[in-house]
Amino acid sequence: MKRLLTRRWLTRRLPALHWPSIRGRGRTDAGPLLLTAAVIATVALLSGAAPALLRAAADDAVQDTVRRAGPDANVLAHADWERDDGPTGGRVRMPRLAEGVDDFRARVTSALGPDLDAALLPPVTVVNGPILNITDGTVPRTFQFTYLAGDLDGPDVAWIAGGAPGPAVADEYVETPYDGPPWPVQVGLSEADAAALDLGPGDRIPVKDGQGRDTDVRISGIYRPADSDDPAWRLAPALLRPTPGVDGVGITRFGGLLSRESLPDARLAVDEDQLRRTVHFAPVPGALTWDATAALASQVVKLKATSGASSDRDQSLRWESQLDTALRDARTQISAASAQAAVLLAGVLTATVLVLLLAADLLVRRRTPALSVARQRGAAIPDVGAELIVESTVVSLSAAAVGLALARAAVPGVSWAWAVPVVLAGAVAGPAFGTLAAARASRDRRQPANPAARRWIRATGQLRRAAVEAAVLIAAVAAFVTLHQRGLLPVASDDDTGELTGDLILPISALALGALVGALLLLRLLPLGTRFALRRALRSRRPLAVFGAAQAATTAGRALPLLVLVSTTALASFALILGTTVTRGLGDGAWSTVGADARLDVGADAEAATPALAERIAAAPGVGQVVVAQVTDSARLFSESTLLTPRLVIVDTAAFQRLLATTPLPDAPALARLTAPGPGAGDVPALVRSGDGALRTGTRLQLPRDGAPTIRLAAVGTAPSVGGAADVVIVDATALADAGLPAVPNTVWVTGPGAAQAVSNSGVAADVVLRADVLRAQRVAPLTAGLLRLAWTAAAVLLALGLLGLTLAAAAGAAQRWQTLTRLRTLGLRPRDARWVAAGEVLPPVVVAAVCGPLLAALLAHLTLGPLDLRLLTGQGADPTAVLPWWLLGLVSVVLLAAATTVVPVESALRRRDRLSEVLRAGE
Repeated sequence: MKRLLTRRWLTRRLPALHWPSIRGRGRTDAGPLLLTAAVIATVALLSGAAPALLRAAADDAVQDTVRRAGPDANVLAHADWERDDGPTGGRVRMPRLAEGVDDFRARVTSALGPDLDAALLPPVTVVNGPILNITDGTVPRTFQFTYLAGDLDGPDVAWIAGGAPGPAVADEYVETPYDGPPWPVQVGLSEADAAALDLGPGDRIPVKDGQGRDTDVRISGIYRPADSDDPAWRLAPALLRPTPGVDGVGITRFGGLLSRESLPDARLAVDEDQLRRTVHFAPVPGALTWDATAALASQVVKLKATSGASSDRDQSLRWESQLDTALRDARTQISAASAQAAVLLAGVLTATVLVLLLAADLLVRRRTPALSVARQRGAAIPDVGAELIVESTVVSLSAAAVGLALARAAVPGVSWAWAVPVVLAGAVAGPAFGTLAAARASRDRRQPANPAARRWIRATGQLRRAAVEAAVLIAAVAAFVTLHQRGLLPVASDDDTGELTGDLILPISALALGALVGALLLLRLLPLGTRFALRRALRSRRPLAVFGAAQAATTAGRALPLLVLVSTTALASFALILGTTVTRGLGDGAWSTVGADARLDVGADAEAATPALAERIAAAPGVGQVVVAQVTDSARLFSESTLLTPRLVIVDTAAFQRLLATTPLPDAPALARLTAPGPGAGDVPALVRSGDGALRTGTRLQLPRDGAPTIRLAAVGTAPSVGGAADVVIVDATALADAGLPAVPNTVWVTGPGAAQAVSNSGVAADVVLRADVLRAQRVAPLTAGLLRLAWTAAAVLLALGLLGLTLAAAAGAAQRWQTLTRLRTLGLRPRDARWVAAGEVLPPVVVAAVCGPLLAALLAHLTLGPLDLRLLTGQGADPTAVLPWWLLGLVSVVLLAAATTVVPVESALRRRDRLSEVLRAGE
């Protein structure tokens, strides 16, 4: 008995599939199924390729960030020499000093660790002497001897005259008194240096040190580099040719090459602490990927944390690098770009799901008669549902596989996670609608005659709809609140894996949920508007207006068409707003980064020549304004007992105000407060800007000085952004000089059409930063270019989905619409009048979407662009203001309306052969 019951239970529960019915329905409805498959494949291609392209762009962004950082991204290690005191109170020559340099390089390399070592190029050790003054001639010239050594010794050279530098004495062990005569040292000169100095082998270079003492430097030979592009030469360019401007305006530096044999003599030729040794490690661009950045940045931080103090006179390693900062900045930008791309993809997926629901609704409308016949012939509802699930699953999975395969062929690797919602919607929507249609076809439940019962049924349906709408509204409110409170960046960027985590799903969905809420609100308002239009039309004597308003009022309650049209139009418009805002923000970011049309960052050795340089640039043609300032990154300031490291800007306030007023940079009225007396006696007014709120108006700061009293600063206002730095302190140069600290300008801002030409011929060792170059580099940056491409692509896909939704919505109601219109023709309605009535039914939701969609997008942009952190990609100091490209938004509306106007003529042409007798006999 138990076995029999089990068998009956299995017979009842397991659905029986009728394969001929599955194949027959598939052949009959091949068009809608292929359309659904095309939508799924296209969106799977986009959603599968976009994350992979973003990951590739992330690797390129890391490498681009490090490449733009230049020498600042190098890892440097310094250490003092061991003392060379002799037994009789003099200095001892160390003949194996070059081997000590090799040991120092090996010691530094072993301290890196395997991961960091693999990400860096082979080390180059640089041993530099002091800057010496060449005494002959009327033109100021300087000289510096340098020893270069890599893993395989220094760069190769060919000696064309003389030979390599050798030891000054034959005896290895020599002790010389501290106050003895200058110790001779041999160096090699390049061809260019020798020709400029008019010296040859055996000649002595007339040089003196900073204290006016003679230094005995002799030329052993003239060399020619085997490869002038060897990276080692970049660390000492004066070894190849005379280098102007390194030591000041009009000063040319020459270089002498030391050898392993002459290096011990170079140490005795100068004071004990004047010979500096440094090991340089340059990053390998190809080894710096997104996955490796967190570990590499952590290792660099650990090295700097174990660095010895600069005041310690021992051989402990002192590490110096900005590689960790560059990697952290790159990871932050990549995290922001990933979240921004996820927001756009979430919008595309939401619109795709709505379109698939609409396509499933159309398919079920076509299949309702066949499903009703199947039920009448005894097919069970579970059997019908199982057959529909098998069909839709095969279509969805096959289409998604094709889309992901195309994505895999186009990009290295795909992300299938984003395609899951589309596949689920395609697999579930059709069977769910079809099962409900089959159940309704065989339902024997009749409409109750009791009015109270009918009201109860209507109230129950309204409550269910209200519950769904309330759930969407609550989710949208929660998403926007989370977006504004939490943002889209990971809590700890160093632990970010680049994958979408659970805590980001809700804020990323804010845009899509906001579009849905706006569409649901319009869905509530549209029936009210159509009923109002119908009441107004009933008072008129125009029957076409009455018929059109009646048709519109009858179909205004259809949810899916309006949801699809409004959501796709709003999301497409938002994508256009995002792309336009980023494009405009790049221009503003270039102004914010440079601060003018051109900027000169003067080297530390040439800071004294900055005022004269500014005067010469101001006299150049095409130059508008020239402003000099002392800009110190990571300046040491104290707030009570807290150490702060903001960017300290010491500038002439009046000149800086004029600069801001004549450029697109935001004005800063608070700069006028810097010239007023401070709030307290002896306080210097300052403007402050802080990314984390540590610096704000009213804060008291202390600026320490070596061997002098501390200068007190009082924050009297908010500072403008300078160079995109998060923390900025601006002080008036005159006020600070009166407090006892005169400024030493190291930055020159230049405006005007001739600024680029003026700063390019400065003749000073300075970094030239042009706004045009910065803007060009930002536009082609991997993350920015990738986000812009995704925004334009998403806008095009969303607009295509909107047009497809319009077509599906029109096709879903076409049969009933033209059946009604054909019956109206029996009352004397002409074919042309029938087309106008049909347009009155089709156009209202399209007009609502065309008008309200862009407006909803503008509202969503106002609510979401701030937390998207677009400034991290545009380089602006603050979140960019939404830029509304009204002509593009108008173009979206025009395209949608133009497509709607073609629906009625196309339908009329397709139904031209329908006979009135056939329509009348068809009944419903």
